[in-house]
Amino acid sequence: MIEFITGVLLLSIFLALYRIGMGPTPSDRAVAIDILGILVVGFCVIISLATGRDFYMNVAISWSLLAFIGTIAIAKYLEGKGFDE
Repeated sequence: MIEFITGVLLLSIFLALYRIGMGPTPSDRAVAIDILGILVVGFCVIISLATGRDFYMNVAISWSLLAFIGTIAIAKYLEGKGFDE
């Protein structure tokens, strides 16, 4: 079961990388980068379940918080506002 989930996550990563490279608009690229962060969190969870170590869950939580902050920063940049507004 873990192999199937890993395969689906890998396929999703390749599709997200394709959208990052070929996205017609910067907004599409920003969404694909956000999806890539979510997929990394998914990999951390799968590794945590497979190994039984909670360290990977801590990495997943940290990554999701940083991805959220990055998404907000990209959205503000694409909107044309500064970070202090």
